[in-house]
Amino acid sequence: MQNTPLLHHFPLSAASRFIRLQLAEYEYDFELINHVPWQRDESFLLLNPAGSLPVFQYNENSVICGARAISEWVEESRVDAKLLFGSSVQRAEIRRLLEWFEDKFYYEVGLPLLHERVIKRFQNGSGASSEIIRKALSNAQVHLGYVNWLAEQNSWLAGGNLSLADFAAAAQISVLDYFGDIQWERYPMAASWYMKLKSRPCFRSLLADQLTGVTPAAHYADLDF
Repeated sequence: MQNTPLLHHFPLSAASRFIRLQLAEYEYDFELINHVPWQRDESFLLLNPAGSLPVFQYNENSVICGARAISEWVEESRVDAKLLFGSSVQRAEIRRLLEWFEDKFYYEVGLPLLHERVIKRFQNGSGASSEIIRKALSNAQVHLGYVNWLAEQNSWLAGGNLSLADFAAAAQISVLDYFGDIQWERYPMAASWYMKLKSRPCFRSLLADQLTGVTPAAHYADLDF
């Protein structure tokens, strides 16, 4: 019998990091189960035929697949929900930003960098493409400029309160920061926003992540980098 909820994840999966932040913010007691995304795992496919992460096993009868489905389930199932708030227009803006980072940022920045720096290396030992990395880092500058602008407008990305949008953005950005890819001095408001998030208790497990063979940047776990 399963007593503790299980979150199937990969340490540098931004979508998994998003859910880890949300669950930790609500002080869920859950266990992390590591999966290697590029390796076929028949037992995992029984949980999620799509083979994608994250997957949340709340109990033996409740298995929720995908970051957006999990995050909405968490908000809908808690009486103290606070990360998807406000009027229908405010909630739509939170969802818009969440989609921006889960889709646009991930496919333009996060996935290319992860594929070149980690997946290709461990999957078949091939080298990274400097051209693909250069393009992804160029895209990252545009996205970080947008985060900097959003952080100038309000205390948090979607307004005056912390929301799912902040966790979705921070999850994606934290992977870049793990690689040491961000020149934070160019984005002072984004840096201030990110430091606020890094200082929250929910961020501690992310800052302790270590992927064998891929060393984080020296400043990665520093709260005031």
